[in-house]
Amino acid sequence: MAKFDEIKNLVMGLEGDFDKFYNKGNQAAGTRVRKGMQDLKNLAQAIRAEVQNSKNEKE
Repeated sequence: MAKFDEIKNLVMGLEGDFDKFYNKGNQAAGTRVRKGMQDLKNLAQAIRAEVQNSKNEKE
């Protein structure tokens, strides 16, 4: 569950940068959004692997 909390915190932390990029045209915020989304992808992949390993151990 800790990794799920990490995902929630990451997404909520990006909210301001999304607003700055899409509504105010701040290009630097777009860079931060892209970095945050890459971090989100990596975290999601790690969780996916963890769930798969846990599932395989129980079978």
